[in-house]
Amino acid sequence: MKADRKPTPEMTLPTFNRPELLAPAGYWDCAKAAVENGADAIYFGLDRFNARMRAQNFTEADLPKLMEFLHRRGVKGYVTLNTLIFPQELREAEQYLRTIITAGVDAVIVQDIGICRLIRHLSPNFPIHASTQMTITSAAGVEFAKSLGCQLVVLARECSLKEIEKIQRQLPEQTSLPLEVFVHGALCVAYSGQCLTSEALGGRSANRGECAQACRMPYELISDGKSVNLGNRKYLLSPQDLAGLEVLPELVKAGVSCLKIEGRLKTPEYVANVTRVYREALDRVMAQLDGEDKEKFSTSFQEHYNLEMAFSRGQYTGWFGGVNNQELVHARFGKKRGVYLGEVTRISNEKVIVRLQAPVKPGDGVVFDCGHPEAQEQGGRVYAVEDKGKEVLLTFGRRDLNLRRIHVGDKIWKTSDPELDKQLRQSFAGENPQFQRPIYIEVYGEVGQFLSAIARDELGHIVQVESTIPLEEAHTKPLTTERLQEQFGRLGNTPFCLGTLTNHLNSAVTLPVSELNRLRREIVAQLEELRSQPKRWLFNSHASLQDLLPSTVEVQATLNSPSLIVLVRNFKQLQAALEAGIETLYCEFEDPRAYREAVQIVRQANKGNTQHSIWVAPPRITKPGENWILQQVRSCEADGYLIRNYDHLQFFANERCIGDFSLNVANPLTADYFKNQLGLERVSASYDLNITQLEDLLTSCPPQWFEVTIHQHMPMFHMEHCVFCAFLSQGTDYTNCGRPCEKHEVKLRDRVGTEHILQADAGCRNTVFNGTGQTGAEYVQHLIELGVHNFRIEFVNETHEKVMQTIHRYQQLLQGEMTGSQLWRELKLQNQLGVTRGPMGVNATR
Repeated sequence: MKADRKPTPEMTLPTFNRPELLAPAGYWDCAKAAVENGADAIYFGLDRFNARMRAQNFTEADLPKLMEFLHRRGVKGYVTLNTLIFPQELREAEQYLRTIITAGVDAVIVQDIGICRLIRHLSPNFPIHASTQMTITSAAGVEFAKSLGCQLVVLARECSLKEIEKIQRQLPEQTSLPLEVFVHGALCVAYSGQCLTSEALGGRSANRGECAQACRMPYELISDGKSVNLGNRKYLLSPQDLAGLEVLPELVKAGVSCLKIEGRLKTPEYVANVTRVYREALDRVMAQLDGEDKEKFSTSFQEHYNLEMAFSRGQYTGWFGGVNNQELVHARFGKKRGVYLGEVTRISNEKVIVRLQAPVKPGDGVVFDCGHPEAQEQGGRVYAVEDKGKEVLLTFGRRDLNLRRIHVGDKIWKTSDPELDKQLRQSFAGENPQFQRPIYIEVYGEVGQFLSAIARDELGHIVQVESTIPLEEAHTKPLTTERLQEQFGRLGNTPFCLGTLTNHLNSAVTLPVSELNRLRREIVAQLEELRSQPKRWLFNSHASLQDLLPSTVEVQATLNSPSLIVLVRNFKQLQAALEAGIETLYCEFEDPRAYREAVQIVRQANKGNTQHSIWVAPPRITKPGENWILQQVRSCEADGYLIRNYDHLQFFANERCIGDFSLNVANPLTADYFKNQLGLERVSASYDLNITQLEDLLTSCPPQWFEVTIHQHMPMFHMEHCVFCAFLSQGTDYTNCGRPCEKHEVKLRDRVGTEHILQADAGCRNTVFNGTGQTGAEYVQHLIELGVHNFRIEFVNETHEKVMQTIHRYQQLLQGEMTGSQLWRELKLQNQLGVTRGPMGVNATR
């Protein structure tokens, strides 16, 4: 398959830049599948520190061979080091980085802020790509990534086309960075880097590459204590898969620099299939935008068929068109389906009759969908197909199906197409290159001189070769442009195809065909040799991790007894916390306009004996055009602000600030950056840390930098998807939903009966809080001994009485009047809290 990318001599410069097409590679066959089907770059993980630990992944030892293969084919290779790194892992991560940089990898994709700092300390020019796990949704986020030394930003999947364009416009030229977006594949319902569900429910952190995909499970919607009948819509948090094929022209026009395909857990056939579809479609888009192709860009049935056969839970343009809560999640299933064939109309004589909406043939695999995907479904391979006009009769192998479990009206999906899979495997199975990239050749010479050929590839490599035989005057068959194109264009079994050939020969000259063939082979050999050389990135020879580690000693005034900080989410809880004598109060209300009244209440309470301080929290996500919410938050004139994202860092830079858990502070390099370089008063330790890792963090930095949350309902999913809007209204977004979030108390009941709490924020984003409370009470005494002074407890929907009672127990705990074990056992007996102690310890059922 040749790239359709041959410029013509009269071509004008394109108005739009061609985005890079980036494909996933879980292992070698996937890498080959990507290369042979037109990927410009691949991304892959090693056996540690990547967000797809369930993939086969490459090893450090594979890197030299893999990078040589990729570069020889004109393809870049990016390593994913896109998880949080814990303190005891930093030295191993440093060695990984040294190996990655030395191997000539083209870039590393990073989530952890401390790792960005470490990379830039080791090498001044090795490229860093800010992962989508960094939750960048605005120009302020891009500027923050730039300040860390990043060369490219992978935006959050939740950014629309309009928001991408706004981000581009809002960036000052000196801080602008190339932007990458996911264009195809699975959509996480939660913001990447902000999902704590797997950890809360099963001790497997998505920030550590161990997502358990709780979003793909069925949930029951409980509104005001009653179950809502949603029919067969049970998969309330499972978005359709992203398919950006239709909006490729808009993505190019928006200035996106890289289009990323999701799928490091997928098969080589998936990689080949999706990469090829997007390669060919993107080439058509560029030809149209550059004026070469006058046809308007459109997509074909075959392209959509191929994408759905690759993997499909249903396909949708995701958030590119903005928020549409009715379309994003159809909620009928959360697993692969494939191509929709139609509904069963009859079952007769051991045959299933279907009114077809897509082609089917013998050998195809199908599944029957009766509306209960959580149950075992009937399916098998089609043995024979009889065409009966508008209907077909499908015959299956004996004992393949239990026809009594198939009903009229069941939907039927094609899940397997062996013929397509065979074609896809053939695309990457051979040793010879099948996808070729253009080279551009110029030919010079005159009679009596040697012919000189200069060849360039798209990456900027250039070689010059000369004939060993001088040119002679041609009496017959001179070296015309056509003859030269024919000879130099014979590039089969090489990574190249001939783009353009420019003939600068001044007269009718000739050269033996054998010599032209030798020149062509020499061009190929030299270009391949140049391409395969590992990139030489600069190294700071004496730099090491040790240089960046903060001192563990900090001069500080003598601390009084440990401080209990309480976060409340409504006025009744605020009043309870004041009555309980809490001095430091955090407020996180759905409506920031209420903060002004909250501040006034606290100021009024300060006329008594206790001096209270009130800190307020802006919403966790800030998108272009949402600074009015931050202005609303600041107008309440609180004592300080909880910082959740990069916009907050910029907007509240001159205020008193505390870094919240969503900043993902998991190691001393990250903590030091926020504390010393950005001036936060203290930071919250990441919820990904268990007690051992938290100890490591507290002993690698001054412990007074931190506050530790010891009681909470874990904020599991934080998402753009609004469950209130999608399932309690007919509206698409906040403009027409009728705001059911303000009228109903909603919970999501999971398969084991736990009811998780759903809340909306000012940006209409939803958070699902674990219905089971978590406590680290047993570790508090040890944490005090380690030097922790600030302990946080958080409430969600607890009553005034429950807040008072819980605060009192924690006050007793900090004063040594009861043990942690007594606390959680007592609260359990009152049915206040569950039995899971969350990330600060192992799950317990006592």
